[in-house]
Amino acid sequence: MYAEERQQAIASLVMAKGRASVAELAQTYDVTTETVRRDLALLDKAGLLRRVHGGAVPVRALHLVEAGVTERESTRAEHKDRIAAAAIEFLPHSGATVLMDAGTTTARVAANLPTDRELIVVTNSVPIAARLAAAPSVSLQLLGGRVRGLTQAAVGDQALRVLDKLRVDIAFIGTNGISVRHGLSTPDGDEAAVKRAMVEAANYVVVVADSSKAGHEDFVSFAPISSVDALITDTEISEAARAELTERGVEVVVA
Repeated sequence: MYAEERQQAIASLVMAKGRASVAELAQTYDVTTETVRRDLALLDKAGLLRRVHGGAVPVRALHLVEAGVTERESTRAEHKDRIAAAAIEFLPHSGATVLMDAGTTTARVAANLPTDRELIVVTNSVPIAARLAAAPSVSLQLLGGRVRGLTQAAVGDQALRVLDKLRVDIAFIGTNGISVRHGLSTPDGDEAAVKRAMVEAANYVVVVADSSKAGHEDFVSFAPISSVDALITDTEISEAARAELTERGVEVVVA
């Protein structure tokens, strides 16, 4: 068996079983444990599986537990407040069209929208819509669809059909993970589809995400790094992560 064939077989085995140890793989393919570790390193780099202590697991096994709005609202709140304040600096002229993704950080951006300019705001977030409904300077459009109780975001074909027909000046996007390899990612496929459509509808994409999301990869990728114009994050982002994103054309703003 050639090395490439063995590596493909290892990836298939790990996906099928949900986990495999180095010792088990070495015995199965009659190679040394050092060879298996090299194979796992290559497969991990390719994004086909994830190395863990003593073996490997499928990519999907890592991040499938999604926190709800209530839990996320109190997590890293001070960082999110500073990120939201910095995001306002990206708002364009009066009369601009703005997409607001669902999320606790984007909700803080919505709370900070200036009242001295007229804005057309489109969102799939029930909490953001409730906050902006009475704002005199905002012309609000709420996307329809099935509302996910966990994130209070509208998802599904109805939202996607509307987004497919829109072109907006700027979109503020939340994400559960951001990495060069996996792009922007989130646990739920339906929510990923709406986020993807939002990114595609925007002339300028601003990601608002605290530093815990940098280098993190979730189940479904919804946009490549190349689609991101700016990332607003906090001071705890590593220099390596910041440099990696900057090298790929992303303006990284530390708030």
